[in-house]
Amino acid sequence: MSEPAFSLCVYCGSRPGTDPAFAQVAADTGAWIGRHGGRLVYGGGRNGLMGIVADATLAHGGQVLGIIPHALVEREWAHTACTELVVVDTMHERKRLMADNADAFVALPGGIGTFEELFEVWAWRQLGYHDKPIGLLNTAGYYDALNRFLQQGVQAGFMSAEQMALVQVDADPGRLLPALVQDSGLAPRFRTELI
Repeated sequence: MSEPAFSLCVYCGSRPGTDPAFAQVAADTGAWIGRHGGRLVYGGGRNGLMGIVADATLAHGGQVLGIIPHALVEREWAHTACTELVVVDTMHERKRLMADNADAFVALPGGIGTFEELFEVWAWRQLGYHDKPIGLLNTAGYYDALNRFLQQGVQAGFMSAEQMALVQVDADPGRLLPALVQDSGLAPRFRTELI
C-alpha cells in the first residue's frame, strides 16, 4: 500500500441529519480525499455522515483509518471495510490516536461528539500541543449560530481574535480542504494534484 499524500481527520455526525446537503458534503469530502491520494482519519463508524465519508473515500481510491472504542464495536457501529480499523479501550485513546495520525482536521455537521472533538483539538492548538490546521465546514449554514456565539465570546473578553483565527470556516469543501492540506506543510509534495 502506497503512502498517502496527506491524512485528514474528519469529525462528523453518526446520524445523517435532516438536510440532504449534509450527506452530500460528507460524500464530497470523502471523494476529495480519495481523488487526491489522501487518507481519511475518523472515528471508525459506519452510520450517518461517518459512514458516508468513509465509503466515498474508499470509492475514490483513498485510504481510511478508523479508530473506534470496544464499546462501539460491540454495538455494531464499526465500519469493517476500513483500510485499517484500530480498536481501542477508551474515547480518550481514540481521540489521541486520531490527532496523532492527522496532518489537519475538519469538522462537518454533527452533534455533541463532533462539537467536543472540534473544541478539544482547537484548545490543544491554542495551548501549543500541536500546530495542525483546523477547519469548520459550515454546510447549509449549520454552524452560523455557533460562529455568532463564538464572536460573542470574543466581544465578552473570554476569547481573542487570534484564537478565532486558528479555525478556518468555509461553506465550500472545494476551497476549505485544499487550504487545510496546504497549511499543513504537505502541499509541496503534491501541489499539482490540488489544483
